[in-house]
Amino acid sequence: MPLDPRLTPAPENTASPPLYTLSVEEARAADLAAIRAAAGAGEPVRHVTDRRLPGPGGDLPIRVYRPVDAAGPLPTVVYFFGGGWALGSIDTSDEICRALANAVPCQVITVGYRLAPEHKFPAAVDDCRTAVAWIAANAAELGVDPDRLAVAGDSAGGNLAAVVTLDRGGPPLAAQVLVYPNTDHRGDTGSMRENDDPAAFNRRSVAWYWGHYLASPDDGRDPRASPLLAEDLTGLPPALVITAEHDPLRDEGEQYADRLREAGVPVVATRYPGTAHGFFAMSGVVDAAREARAEVAAFLRAHLGR
Repeated sequence: MPLDPRLTPAPENTASPPLYTLSVEEARAADLAAIRAAAGAGEPVRHVTDRRLPGPGGDLPIRVYRPVDAAGPLPTVVYFFGGGWALGSIDTSDEICRALANAVPCQVITVGYRLAPEHKFPAAVDDCRTAVAWIAANAAELGVDPDRLAVAGDSAGGNLAAVVTLDRGGPPLAAQVLVYPNTDHRGDTGSMRENDDPAAFNRRSVAWYWGHYLASPDDGRDPRASPLLAEDLTGLPPALVITAEHDPLRDEGEQYADRLREAGVPVVATRYPGTAHGFFAMSGVVDAAREARAEVAAFLRAHLGR
């Protein structure tokens, strides 16, 4: 299916330099501005609370969203924002978290993990694993139902959500939602070669992010960076894997879904036709974003007992 024209850069915007040609600071500002422009107005929720939790490299910011229907301990989704491990913040996923909190309904907690290149791999992994463990350990204080805890994320956040589930020593998780996740540092796929528009998210974008994240290309072989390379995926929580048709990361996301399925993990894998990387955050512009969020909410509702 052709790419949705609403996801194609307008002629007047094609002069804007791709993020991978900018400094990290410039790219962070441009990324947040683009997300806010395409996300639309965030839904009101009952409570939004910013706080901090003790992390391996210092306190980590978290943002807690409680839905309009917020009585008692709630099923909770820990959400990891995207941005190639180098961009993004808890503000990046604010609109997504509000929408999911109300749609499931559930409590959503997003984690401000440390970013590269200031903090190389595995800092983000360590932060996300620590955050999930801390949230589970402090369930009563946070109003979390520890038996109904899930992880989710988009792009690099999807990578981190997948990696968190690989931690056999972590708290039990009821579900995982991976939205166009990075799963393999090698990136030698047909979708990586097919989707190479210089004005869009492409293989150079992917290489730029990995280059900031990893201290050495050898780190890319670590399953904590490339979960597709993990030897054992048995016993992991049920997964929803969402991919975009015109996305360099499409094939590796679908390959990960196949590996999970082969390991006996219940998997739903959905490719959204006519979409590109980043569409999930564009609910103010693209119908498919709202459709994908409805699918995510239904999946979480089914696995969190709502």
